[in-house]
Amino acid sequence: MDQLKVNIIGIGIMGTNVARVLAGNPNARLTAVADLKPANLERAKAEFKLEKTYSDYEKMIAEEKPDVVYVATPDWAHLAPVMACLESGIHVQVEKPLATSEADAAAMVRKVKETGRKLQVSFNHRWLAPYNQTWQIIRAGKIGRPVCGYARKNNPIDVPTKMIPWAKDSSPMWFLSCHDIDLMTWWFDEDPIEVKGYGYKGVLKKNFGYDCYDAMQGLVKFGSGAFATFEAAWIYPECHPARPDSFMEVIGEHGHMHLDRKMEQIEMSSPEGMGWPRSLLMANVFGHQVGAFPSCVNSFIEIVMEDKEPIVSAHDGWRSTAILDAIHRSADSGQTITVPKAPVV
Repeated sequence: MDQLKVNIIGIGIMGTNVARVLAGNPNARLTAVADLKPANLERAKAEFKLEKTYSDYEKMIAEEKPDVVYVATPDWAHLAPVMACLESGIHVQVEKPLATSEADAAAMVRKVKETGRKLQVSFNHRWLAPYNQTWQIIRAGKIGRPVCGYARKNNPIDVPTKMIPWAKDSSPMWFLSCHDIDLMTWWFDEDPIEVKGYGYKGVLKKNFGYDCYDAMQGLVKFGSGAFATFEAAWIYPECHPARPDSFMEVIGEHGHMHLDRKMEQIEMSSPEGMGWPRSLLMANVFGHQVGAFPSCVNSFIEIVMEDKEPIVSAHDGWRSTAILDAIHRSADSGQTITVPKAPVV
């Protein structure tokens, strides 16, 4: 097979970035996209010179018969398109998080097993060199077995109020912490067993009418007795230059790792203010898209063509969703939540 035929469901910010990456991959051919917004379809049709666009993704996959579909719908809208693609014999790469409920994530894990199709969750931070190097160092035993961890990702308030049109239906933890949770469970190589979550509502509700959390923290316990704390907030002042303010820590039995990524290695100032331009996830370098995000997208094309195992499996996606689901249920109820065991496949 010289090229894989690829479709995209959801051609907003992330779907458009996927299409730009695929445009530079000689092993992939983007033939169609689906989206509910006509303006998104018109923009994509012009930019990527597509002959067909669809408002109905089921009609698209039935007519186009793609080899691979990239699902880039909002967080809570992954289950139906992922299941439809798998049932149609299509390999799927899906944006993070895999789902916004443990039950939905478990259903997708079982469907992957049932259909034999490949599914990769787009936790692109695994392709960032510092995070990947941390994984290698921990696996080599250089800091001993991980004992505890801490991670934060906090954003300025214009992210939920201006950048993300569906923020009122989400939370800072769904939007931000899923990357940190995936990394931490990958480094620890453990499934969660128990979660206690906390959340605060007030700023967004009072000023914008959003009934969602301003800030959250979750304490996660693993079977070995190790634990990790996750923090996410999106009410920093709009003038704050970090998008996001990102920091991670792992303490091992005889060593530690610190990863501070908020500056992205570049600091600049201009008449518009102070800033730290983002460059590590995706950047255009001499006409080519480079960085962790393109590496993640292109990896799945290679995985399908060479019949390899996904780097971020459906089980990995379940693990992150199970923790996030439990943190939110705990924050809502005030109770400590026992995490279900991983789905048996």
